[in-house]
Amino acid sequence: MQKKLFLLDGMALMYRAHFALSKNPRFTSGGINTSAVMGFANTLLDVLKKEKPSHIAVVFDTEAPTERHIEFESYKAQRQSMPEDLAAAMPYVMRLIEGFNIPIIVSDGYEADDIIGTLAKKAEKEGFQVYCMTPDKDFAQLVSENIFIYKPARMGNGMEILGVKEVLEKWEIEHVHQVIDILGLWGDAVDNIPGIPGIGEKTAKALIKQYGSVENIIANSADLKGKQRENVENFAEQGILSKKLATIILNVPIEFDEERFELTSPIKEILEPLFGELEFRTLGKRVFGDEFSVTEARAVSGQQGDLFAQPIEVIRTDEDVPLLASSTIENTEHNYILVNTEAEHKQLLAQLMEQESVSFDTETTGTDANLVDLVGLSFSFKIHEAFYVPLPENREEVIKILSFYKPFFENEAIEKIGQNIKYDLLMLKWYGISIKGKLFDTMLAHYLIDPDTRHNMDVLSENYLGYTPISITKLIGSKGKSQLTMRDVPVEKVLDYAAEDADVTLQLSQIFKSKLHVLNATKLAEEIENPLIYVLADVEKEGIKIDSEALRNYSSELEIEIRKFEQIVYDKAGVKFNIASPKQLGEVLFDKLQLDPKAKKTKTGQYQTGEDVLVALASKSDIVKDILDFRQLQKLKSTYVDALPLLVNPKTGRVHTSFNQAVAATGRLSSNNPNLQNIPIKTERGREVRKAFIPRDENHIILSADYSQIELRVIAHISQEANMIEAFINNIDIHTATAARVYGVPIEEVDSNQRRNAKAVNFGIIYGQSAFGLSQNLGIPRKEAAEIIEQYFAQYPGIKKYMSDTMNFARENGYVETIMGRRRYLRDINSANQTVRGFAERNAINAPIQGSAADMIKIAMIRIHKEMIEKNLQSKMTLQVHDELVFDVLKSEKEVMKELIVNHMKNAIQLSVPVVVEIGEGKNWLEAH
Repeated sequence: MQKKLFLLDGMALMYRAHFALSKNPRFTSGGINTSAVMGFANTLLDVLKKEKPSHIAVVFDTEAPTERHIEFESYKAQRQSMPEDLAAAMPYVMRLIEGFNIPIIVSDGYEADDIIGTLAKKAEKEGFQVYCMTPDKDFAQLVSENIFIYKPARMGNGMEILGVKEVLEKWEIEHVHQVIDILGLWGDAVDNIPGIPGIGEKTAKALIKQYGSVENIIANSADLKGKQRENVENFAEQGILSKKLATIILNVPIEFDEERFELTSPIKEILEPLFGELEFRTLGKRVFGDEFSVTEARAVSGQQGDLFAQPIEVIRTDEDVPLLASSTIENTEHNYILVNTEAEHKQLLAQLMEQESVSFDTETTGTDANLVDLVGLSFSFKIHEAFYVPLPENREEVIKILSFYKPFFENEAIEKIGQNIKYDLLMLKWYGISIKGKLFDTMLAHYLIDPDTRHNMDVLSENYLGYTPISITKLIGSKGKSQLTMRDVPVEKVLDYAAEDADVTLQLSQIFKSKLHVLNATKLAEEIENPLIYVLADVEKEGIKIDSEALRNYSSELEIEIRKFEQIVYDKAGVKFNIASPKQLGEVLFDKLQLDPKAKKTKTGQYQTGEDVLVALASKSDIVKDILDFRQLQKLKSTYVDALPLLVNPKTGRVHTSFNQAVAATGRLSSNNPNLQNIPIKTERGREVRKAFIPRDENHIILSADYSQIELRVIAHISQEANMIEAFINNIDIHTATAARVYGVPIEEVDSNQRRNAKAVNFGIIYGQSAFGLSQNLGIPRKEAAEIIEQYFAQYPGIKKYMSDTMNFARENGYVETIMGRRRYLRDINSANQTVRGFAERNAINAPIQGSAADMIKIAMIRIHKEMIEKNLQSKMTLQVHDELVFDVLKSEKEVMKELIVNHMKNAIQLSVPVVVEIGEGKNWLEAH
């Protein structure tokens, strides 16, 4: 059997894992960023499972200076500081590698590249096939008959193995060692290798193809022309040095010990406590099976005292560390009672009616509350004690049993506690039970306490109670055709599972209530998030009617248009190909049609053909415009036009979306199954989809109410920028007013181009846009964009002060707040790494604005919903799309509805500027908007 050695570039893989999750990082309940460790662990497991190496090692750099630093002082000098979270992850990654029983190789004075290069060449001589696992392009120079580059999977692309053939093709060279020559000419901005000025990747490849080496190019510089000749002659020494800096050293004083590198079994005693400490539930089960428990693993770990366990300072939102006790139903005293007879129902009801607050949960046959059936109810009002009421299959019998509990559910004086309680409200609505009174949702409470982490009950229970609940998969099995429903599980097993849920939720509620108080978030929970549950449950149950026939007809129209654009593209390209294939598209655009001599390639060697690339090219070529139209139509057809009719609920004849309150950290609602907040509006063809959203019958109309420029009005209020406030008070178009000030012209003389630029700045500032970003957005020189921004701040000094004050507040406190006190925590606001810090700074500017606008429409929804119920109106709220509300309105209630909607939207939060609400009506959503 072929001996197979994998050499992992540890630091490169850590960086890759950390930044792959930078927009959605993973944190433990204690605030540790585990993105790098999780990504590294998943990559390692994938390799062990799929590639089955016989030998393996992970190689790291050390802090000691190398020969390159001595020879060239500026080598890697411009590299940004390692992000603090990544530095904090290092000890954990080391423990992870140690736990997998894999040797860690370092050598002072040498980089990981050199160690890997040396070991690879030595192992090759010993008969090994060697795989250098790294995303680093420099390793291409090492490739030989038995040495390969192994690029791990990333961003949807599979892993890639590069041998001699692939390297020669990708680098357009005859010999692998010429990679070094190209790197020497081209340089490397990341490592601060200077190269020769004016020579980029394409030029370097062309020159090496012609002359073979850096030295030969310098020797034949007289053949070159103009600036290129001048640069080669003036920077010849720099080119030679750059080539040397780019050369991987192959004589590091290190031995290849075959026995030491052999892959053996992981060390459970190291990995289990590590996975527990980092709350790696899925990873733990992947390695140790379904029996793995975070709480048990953490209890075993206690305080880590090994070589790599260094104290890590983290920003925390809560002071008390999650409990480390390992508890399950097996070792915890509890009293879970089955309630099955009429006498028992009456007795339980009597107890419930005496309580101030009760935790309850529903058990159902599935997860779509608009389609499934009730299986049972559980209640808890005393810790470690709960009751389970099983419900039969017969709907009439279920309604009869539920009637016993109706007085409890409809009692406004008793607080109802639940985990994702909206689901339970929705379920009970289908059985004629309308819950009343104060709500407390543990999922939403934790979302307000720590918006960036996970909020499901099992995770919260393990983190805050040190208790591992019964796994649902133990009862009904894993997802798939053989999965059972709760109806199929014996009642005695459901009893423990269901009662435990209510009990755990009660315990969590007591912890979270005190935490909300400490964080000044109680008001936000009591006045916005929890009351909104009632509104969203009604909206979701109502659903919205769509014209499926119209969508089917539109689908046929789109199919004709798609084929038309497809043929146009074929005619212009002079060849038939798969337009939907990025590889084939890139070859046609950049090899055949030569649209961009500087076209960039992906890591896999194919041309980049993403939307941003094509949009930038669209002005140069009609074929690119046609391709963009083709793509847009295909996406529109598959994602919305063809998909929506399939999602009509057979029970109601309507489409029911699910709104998520605990996803977006800014406070915005999101929508899924299906996502109706993404129905296109910017293009004419996209808008056609909105025509299919219609009222329930001819006695109703669709009414749409939309905040006008709400985020700009919010920033005017928060910043108290006098000039912006004045424009809003005088009802002057804010983009025209901004253009007049920035360009120093009277309002009536502002042209459309100036207004467009001003609009881009107005909205760009909210998202922390730089001069570079603005120049890209508007297609203008960076200098001009910088001048526009400078003038903008001169005319709106209050905005600049808001940005400065907000940033300072964030740096001191680690968070920013909306008008209503919703916090956005910014762990990286003081990071020494500019990229990481910049992302946090943009969030600091944006979160109070976007979050305040989100709070505003939530308050409006609550008040509109309340008044509609008080007035016993038959009209219904059917959708929320960020700044817009959609209603299915009884024609006779139209004027009453318009008045109350506008009133509550305008007055949800009192701002220093007028709040404008645009309201429209029509026989479909498009007409109304």
